[in-house]
Amino acid sequence: MTTRIDRRFAALTKAARPALVTFVTAGDPDHETSLSILRALPAAGADLIEIGMPFSDPMADGPAIQAAGLRALKSGQTLKRTLAMVRAFRAGDDETPIVLMGYYNPIYSYGNARFLADAKEAGVDGLIVVDLPPEEDEELCLPAIRAGLNFIRLATPTTDDRRLPAVLANTSGFLYYVSIAGITGTAAPDTTAVADAVTRIKDHTGLPICVGFGVKTPNQAAAIGRVADGVVIGSALVEAIRTSLDEAGRATEGTVPAVTGLVRSLAEGVRAARQIAAE
Repeated sequence: MTTRIDRRFAALTKAARPALVTFVTAGDPDHETSLSILRALPAAGADLIEIGMPFSDPMADGPAIQAAGLRALKSGQTLKRTLAMVRAFRAGDDETPIVLMGYYNPIYSYGNARFLADAKEAGVDGLIVVDLPPEEDEELCLPAIRAGLNFIRLATPTTDDRRLPAVLANTSGFLYYVSIAGITGTAAPDTTAVADAVTRIKDHTGLPICVGFGVKTPNQAAAIGRVADGVVIGSALVEAIRTSLDEAGRATEGTVPAVTGLVRSLAEGVRAARQIAAE
């Protein structure tokens, strides 16, 4: 079955350019503002959207995304409201792929079968669950695939050629390559090392490879876009939200434009990546 993610990457391949994948936390800084940001992302240049599912113990996330999750939880965001947000987004956009990213605990608490049914009905296209290894595929990965959702796995600089087949076994949509060891948003990626890793992984799979963690500027996005099929931006967007808030932590008139303005500049960098490489 062809998914929105498959169709989007097929179109990008035809256009000979990498994807800009944007990450925002659902409900940050509040539900309505978060939905407004979500709706504005495609026009600003986002090709795929990852939505973080807020969780109280986000062990792989750096300070920026941890703080976003806490703001969202404080504002009353729940997994049910996150799915409602996707449903509201789909009312005006039936093309842009949506991937939910986060941890297994909220899904488990919601109920796996119920979650997968509700996610599919809401218009979710894929899942990234960072704390479920391939050895646990029967738990959620395989049921998600049967429900028609892509299950997207992470590979890291420590994922060697012996481990890679297990990581890729039930992965679909794309592979998310974590460009640095450690938590999100804490260091800049080494483009040469990323290029070597992408080349090595492509010997094992025909899936698109998107690279994230540490990409913050248009120049970094362009550099990664020259060697990868997609560039994931997360912490920089979450920081743009934070710095736009008032002293009480509430959204201002500048919150949505702060995010969309940054996305536009990052999109320009990503779109220029292959042009620069061809010159």
